[in-house]
This record gives sequence, C-alpha cells and structure tokens, in this order.
Amino acid sequence: MKAYFEYRHRVTFADTNLVGNVYFTNYLSWQGTCRELFLAEKAPKTVARLNGDLALVTSSCSCEFFSELYALDTVSVRMSLVGMDFSQITMGFEYYRLTDGPAQLVARGEQTVSCTLRAEDGLTTVEVPGELRTALDAYAPDPRGAGRPRPETSPR
Repeated sequence: MKAYFEYRHRVTFADTNLVGNVYFTNYLSWQGTCRELFLAEKAPKTVARLNGDLALVTSSCSCEFFSELYALDTVSVRMSLVGMDFSQITMGFEYYRLTDGPAQLVARGEQTVSCTLRAEDGLTTVEVPGELRTALDAYAPDPRGAGRPRPETSPR
C-alpha cells in the first residue's frame, strides 16, 4: 500500500459553482493546503526557514478529474512523493470521496516545487533541506526512499 499524507476537507457551498459541483480551482487550493499542513506537521524547521531565506517555488501543478464532488461531501486529499532530485520535489495528489462504502477516486493531480534561496539579485536554486527530504522519504513510491542514495553503514 502506498504511503500518503492525508488532509480531509468537508466541501462547503462556498467551494461549489452555480451548477452545484466543486469549482475546479478548489482542487488546486486543496493541494496547497495539504502541502502546507504536511510542512507544518512533518517539517517545522523548514517552515521556519520560509519566513527567512528559503522559498519553495511551485513550477507546475495539474489536476485530472474523474467524478464530481458536491457540497457536504467529505474529500480525502492524499499526498505522496512522486520524485525528488537535488532541488526539485514532485508530489502526487489523489482525491477520494469518503462515504459509508469504499472511498471513490474523484481526481488525481501533481505538483512540482523548486527549493530556492532569496538573495538580493533574485532566487538561487538550492538542495532540498535535509529535514524536508527525510520527511518526504516516508511517502516515497520506493520503500527505500526517493532521496539521494545514502551510504551503507555497518553494525557496530
């Protein structure tokens, strides 16, 4: 089973459009909320750095829709790690309608962010902070983690 960080949201009428279904931009907003709650819970030192020199810049985001959500539905937004390199992180998002029966996949999305430092002359790409890399590794598709290879250690 794939590991994921979960954000549950109760759909309100404010989330819907005139037709009565959830307006498409809300799915992207929920990606951001899920990502921010993940950071707050799993990488608090990284969050503290966001008030200083560190910036996480979203370079792309997407969402593919399979079924509609409506007011008062409960949606589970599940974030997992798709991949990570030196400075970029790609996260996958799956949206499930929660009911009394099995959860129903209603949408799937993806988001890529770049880690940068703020400087007087603009942004400079930097390595994914260690705390964030470690936190994300727990949600990697490969159970050994998606971060950079780690040296083997021998038992003492």
